[in-house]
Amino acid sequence: MDTLVESEGEPDLLQLSGGEPTLHPDILEILRMAKTRPIRHVMINTNGLRLAAEPEFAAALAEFKPGIEIYLQFDSLRPEALKALRGADLRRIRQQALENLETHNISTTLVSVVKRGLNEDEAGDIIEHALKWRCVRGVTFQPIQDAGRNDNFDPKKDRVLLSDIRRAIIDAGGPFQASDIIPLPCNPESIAVGYALRNGSDIAPITSYIPKDVIVAEAPNAITFEKYPDLQERIFEFFSLSTTPATTPERLEALLCCLPEVPALERLSYENIFRVAIVEFLDAYNFCTARVKRSCIHFVTPDGLIIPFDTYNLFYRNGRIHDIRKELDRAAS
Repeated sequence: MDTLVESEGEPDLLQLSGGEPTLHPDILEILRMAKTRPIRHVMINTNGLRLAAEPEFAAALAEFKPGIEIYLQFDSLRPEALKALRGADLRRIRQQALENLETHNISTTLVSVVKRGLNEDEAGDIIEHALKWRCVRGVTFQPIQDAGRNDNFDPKKDRVLLSDIRRAIIDAGGPFQASDIIPLPCNPESIAVGYALRNGSDIAPITSYIPKDVIVAEAPNAITFEKYPDLQERIFEFFSLSTTPATTPERLEALLCCLPEVPALERLSYENIFRVAIVEFLDAYNFCTARVKRSCIHFVTPDGLIIPFDTYNLFYRNGRIHDIRKELDRAAS
């Protein structure tokens, strides 16, 4: 954490991952440590098993609000897809985890790994399901990659592209259309995002109405709004200015009809914003140096290195970099 703060000053986001971080015996103390540092937002990447089994654990996490979010594994609504991806039908586990998170209204992002021929047609259904939960702030879709426990991966048959998922969301006929999901400027080939104003289970996408430089300037390299009061203010101002008769397109008029009670400025909060993101990571089959240089997501290692996520998985996980360097040394000698 100190390395991250030294590098970024006030980091936008710290994600605790693993393995399974909720099983770490000191997870609550780690969160306390993060709270004492100028880190805007902490995410816990989890399979949800402990959250489902221990309601008291969810209650303990609620003590760290605001500024904490659960990044909950949520690949599919279908048992066969879950068995193929995770080895078990985890629907009951996910349901119970969400119920416990909902009890304390802990900000949650559903995270769906997408595999061709298995669950790429569920994008619209997962977004619809997410909107049933007050605590869920958005959905992140991750095209499957050749990393971790992913046996028999065939890039020709299994890979789904960012553009494929974006098209699936649009074709689902839900609220997000083509102009609502845009590339994140820090790494446009790897991340696309869409934002919407939310009123209960109703949402109205606003990304196409927000100047892209506003998104970049106020939330650099991040996909979260919490603790960005300037961005909240700009969203509200832009929304209000767009309602003049001369500038209001038909779609915004429809937006106002379906959301007649848009919160006042002082009440606009993270709960009123819903986010859809598509994050495409690299592996040995689609590795691109230019994309790595633009990476928004990094690992911080115990020895104080900050390494792009994609190169970490390929070259550093399980100490592979040492074997690679030995091979390069032998080839050079």
